[in-house]
Order: sequence, then structure tokens, then C-alpha cells
Amino acid sequence: MRNDNPKLGPREPDAPSNLEKDPDDWVTGDERMTDAQASYLKTLCEEAHEEFDPHLTKAEASKRIDALQQVTGRGRHDDAPREPPRPPSRGRPEEDYNPDDLDE
Repeated sequence: MRNDNPKLGPREPDAPSNLEKDPDDWVTGDERMTDAQASYLKTLCEEAHEEFDPHLTKAEASKRIDALQQVTGRGRHDDAPREPPRPPSRGRPEEDYNPDDLDE
């Protein structure tokens, strides 16, 4: 089967990812924020004790979410502590673990 979708193919190493695109450059950034953005933003506003604005655009909501994540500690930040590594699984991968295999 032929794949004509350029988004699924390899991309140039220097090409920016859509995940890193500035909200001001979004084609749909001036549209009303999505329901998912509104829901998450409302939660962040409640946690930060700040007012929720239901009239933000997608781009404005994204920026507000980023700012409130810094305030509340939610989200992933480069300087955030990482989870400690899991202990070794005694020689067998976790996906192969079966409690019935244990000796009693």
C-alpha cells in the first residue's frame, strides 16, 4: 500500500516539529479554544486561584496553559525532576511477568 501522507514519512532533521510550533504561527490559532483546552485550562485556573476566561482563542489558551503549568507545577518542564528508574526485574522483562510463575 502506498503512503502519500507527508506527515507520516521521514522529515528533515532541521525541520521544526509541530509540537514546538509557536501558537502565534498556528493557522487556526485565532479560532475558539477547543473543549479539551477549556477543560484543562479551567482546572489549572482553579488550582492557581486565577480567573478562567472562556473566550480565549486556541493560541491564547495554549499560552495561558503554558504559563499556568509553571505556576501549578503541572506539565513537563526541562528542569523538572525525573522519575527514578525502576528497580531491575530480576532478569525477566516486566511484560513477561506472570504471578502464576512464582514459586510458593
